[in-house]
Amino acid sequence: MGFKPSTIGPQGQLYADPKPTPDEDAFQVDNTSEAYYNSPYYLKNKNLIQPIPPPRAGVPLNINLSDYLPAATMAAIQAAGTITFHSVGDTGAAKTGAHQTAATAVAEQAAVADAMAADVAAGGPDAPAFFFHLGDVVYEFGEAQFYYDQFYEPYREYDRPIFAIPGNHDGMCFGTTSSAPQNPTLTAFLANFCAAVSGPSPDAPTITRSTMTQPSVYFTLDAPFVSIIGLYSNVLDTGGGVISSQGGHYPIPDVQLAFLTSELKRLAPDQAAGKRAILIVVHHPPLSCDAKTGGSGGLMLDIDSCCKSAGVWPDMLLNGHSHLYQRFTRTVNGRQVPYIVSGSGGYTVTAPMGGIPPAGTVVGDHKLEVPPIAQFGYMTLQCDGKTLTASFKMAPRTGGPTIKDTVSVNLKTGQLTVNGIGNSAAPPAKPTAPQPQKPTAPTKTAKPPAKPTPPAKPVKTVGKKPPVKTAGKTTPPAKKPAKPAPKKSAKPSAKKAVAIRPPAKKTAKLPRVSG
Repeated sequence: MGFKPSTIGPQGQLYADPKPTPDEDAFQVDNTSEAYYNSPYYLKNKNLIQPIPPPRAGVPLNINLSDYLPAATMAAIQAAGTITFHSVGDTGAAKTGAHQTAATAVAEQAAVADAMAADVAAGGPDAPAFFFHLGDVVYEFGEAQFYYDQFYEPYREYDRPIFAIPGNHDGMCFGTTSSAPQNPTLTAFLANFCAAVSGPSPDAPTITRSTMTQPSVYFTLDAPFVSIIGLYSNVLDTGGGVISSQGGHYPIPDVQLAFLTSELKRLAPDQAAGKRAILIVVHHPPLSCDAKTGGSGGLMLDIDSCCKSAGVWPDMLLNGHSHLYQRFTRTVNGRQVPYIVSGSGGYTVTAPMGGIPPAGTVVGDHKLEVPPIAQFGYMTLQCDGKTLTASFKMAPRTGGPTIKDTVSVNLKTGQLTVNGIGNSAAPPAKPTAPQPQKPTAPTKTAKPPAKPTPPAKPVKTVGKKPPVKTAGKTTPPAKKPAKPAPKKSAKPSAKKAVAIRPPAKKTAKLPRVSG
């Protein structure tokens, strides 16, 4: 693209290579990580929730964009009165096989990354200020040796900081024995995104991009006109996202619930004053029409409980995990909140398993607004404190990016304006609340490598299987909270519609991870 890096952060951070080079057409390291699905540790412990790494000591969990961009760039954003940024997940080009060569996999991710870099290189007041990654940076098990091929090389010309939350593949573990993983969960992610000091990555020493210094795998990014609260939803694939103990069903601490509630309260005055939008991003989607990677009921209930406790609701939720684009509208207290899944950033795109429901399908208080788009692409978001706009751009290997869907939120009224192929009609004025998730029937697993703290007496769940154990020592699960009274969700409006997978029913049966 012929541009030179001009972005140098306040601590000397660098983001792009000084000289553009042709895209690669092969992996530098043969991607054999799919073989780890057959490793003894994964086979025996694949249903384990992994421990959440503690934040770096003495570092606040909210960071400011001004610590990553030069003062002149921040001043230009303030002068323009608006900020633009990118977001997408599931970018790692790793899928190869009979129907896709390594060259094709590399090219699909490169097309998306190059289009995003071109947006930055175009400059001007609408140039994106950063990229917020929605998780699954590398596949299949987050190994360090694949960070060059799947992250650093594709984004070598993206001249802006890249923030990220981990996806399930970033934290999954494998090992040659059944008693211990080869690497502790999230080891490579922490080294590249949560480094104590910014500098060259040990996994890509020939690439200019500096490592990031996020305080934790969950954190808030404060930027002009917008704050983004990132959460870590652990390593399960078809079992849904998990950010807490869910009332004692999972032996991990509820630190993210306390964090989310606290951050919502902190940001509430600015949101009410029309100074900023609040986004929540988490890898697993609370809503999805994919039968394989469907909505996470426990995750939605956790987020809802924090919002109710804080008296604040986000203006938008962004997710990955499903390898396509989906957009829902959820009506909460009369406000319309977009729930957007954008997971087609580089890994093989897949249409919804179980069929594609039509736009307009309604379940409970949420409505599918767009037919799911199984095409590679990314989101561009823009906010001026009064309106928050999100556009999905398709980025094929041939031809330029094309906007396929756009939605804008009036931050004062909470009402949507939709352009493109979206449906602007709102769900019913008095929607049925989503049916609370029934307790997950945990899956029996092997004893973790480290002796865990004895958990509290497990909460009675559906079925007779014992509670899920965690890989490594964790805080004992919290006591079971009062169970909310369930309500039935409304049926889809179309006779032959494939129902949106509601967040109420979950299964504890976790088949082979593949997405």
